[in-house]
Amino acid sequence: MSRIRAAARTTAAPMAEVVLAGDLARPSRLTVADLLRWPQQEATVAFECATSGVQHHRFTGPLLLDVLTAAGPGFDPARRKDRLRFLIAVTGTDGHHSLMSWAEIDPDFGRAPVLLAATIDDAPLDRAGPQLVLPQDRCGARYVSGITAIRVDGGYHSWP
Repeated sequence: MSRIRAAARTTAAPMAEVVLAGDLARPSRLTVADLLRWPQQEATVAFECATSGVQHHRFTGPLLLDVLTAAGPGFDPARRKDRLRFLIAVTGTDGHHSLMSWAEIDPDFGRAPVLLAATIDDAPLDRAGPQLVLPQDRCGARYVSGITAIRVDGGYHSWP
């Protein structure tokens, strides 16, 4: 291998990965390249940002629902509407966290077209990592950049 190719390999930033974990039959690690293999949706959004005012962007990526459904959430088929007790926690590289219920993205309930964006304004997010996009939100607080982990948790069976 040439020195130039070896140097390029050591200086190139690694591809960002998202860990899918929790109550899933098929936990996994996904890159933006993996997300690009899913059917792509587009969302042109405007949201308020506390630090920089109203933002306008165009995102593309798969639906969060499709990606998580493929990972096999641990819904109990014997329990009617079991999926309603599941929460989805998203974490970004900067420590930003966001939480939503499964019902928000479920087509029988909220039907929110939440994306795991692979591009922003036609720029790829390969190195930075995907971004959580909630087109229905007026405020951008739940938009998580550089997603590192998504945890699906159905551990809320009952409370005392």
